[in-house]
Amino acid sequence: MSRKYRKTRPGVSESDVLPTEHSSELYPHQSIVASIKETADKLKQDQATRGDLKILDRALKELRYAFKVFTPYRKQRKVTVFGSARTNPDDPSYQQALQFGRRMAEEKWMIVTGAGPGIMEAAHVGAGTDMSMGVNIMLPFEQEPNYVIHKDEKLVNLNYFFTRKLLFVKEVHAIVCCAGGFGTLDEAFETLTLVQTGKRDPMPIVLLDAPGGSYWKDWEEFLKNNLLKQELISKEDLSLFHVTDDLEDAVDEVIGFYSVYNSMRYVKGRLVLRLHVEPSNEFIEKLNDEFKDILDSGIITKVKAHELEKDDEHLADLPRISLIFNRKNLGRLRQLIDRINTELGPQSSEEPEEEE
Repeated sequence: MSRKYRKTRPGVSESDVLPTEHSSELYPHQSIVASIKETADKLKQDQATRGDLKILDRALKELRYAFKVFTPYRKQRKVTVFGSARTNPDDPSYQQALQFGRRMAEEKWMIVTGAGPGIMEAAHVGAGTDMSMGVNIMLPFEQEPNYVIHKDEKLVNLNYFFTRKLLFVKEVHAIVCCAGGFGTLDEAFETLTLVQTGKRDPMPIVLLDAPGGSYWKDWEEFLKNNLLKQELISKEDLSLFHVTDDLEDAVDEVIGFYSVYNSMRYVKGRLVLRLHVEPSNEFIEKLNDEFKDILDSGIITKVKAHELEKDDEHLADLPRISLIFNRKNLGRLRQLIDRINTELGPQSSEEPEEEE
């Protein structure tokens, strides 16, 4: 049964979706560009090899262009869809990805994929060209941009997998994995690792089976019977992902995560969570009681926007809570966000106002 979350508000994503650690001052752009140039000059001093220089040159060019493509869409919520390039249109997984793309586009979310055939094509077919973005890898076989995104201005062609993987995780607000091969499993585990270690902010990670399918259910059982049983992961780590074969459940898992929670930033050592609903003092007390185990010191408090958050001026008026997070229990942090969304979201039947 579909959960009754508020809809995600449009146009209120953070402008810079990766760096959550604010330094003690906001460095001007020109000083950062100067630092990049200084690093380039040091390569000559280091007598870097031609091969090393070519890797750096190509990677910088790829990322510069990709950032240029993504920048106009930074405030638009986006979800990356992973899955096999070999899945045929008559496969239930293809149809599931297609319907997921369609539903997310209806919710005003853009779909990012590897731009190839199979599951990638299916999600783009569902979303349509206007709501699709592609990050294509240039291979000597198998991978050509699908007909939906081919020649579109929102398509980026890349030579390196590592630049492509960065974009898949940096530029989006959720990950959905359908059935796939080595690449899909690699992408699922890498995303989980980044979130589990705090190198990427918490976000929905949905493992989406075809209706009645067991690909990800079997994967989850493997984790529980091996990794969890041998204490190679913690029980709370299971909160970092969601396995389902229900389309609407997958959609709710993604958009519900941002129904009250908006984003997070570290400001002078304190973790600040931006919310769409002002929490009551009583609710803050409940959070302090339930989640005191993830605090290094102090308590969870309500705060205003800090001066160091001026890079996201359009979010300045959002309510905020602040805590000194131990930066270790990321599964528990995800549970904290879930508690906020559950307690402050579903009770209200009022639709959030759309912002331009």
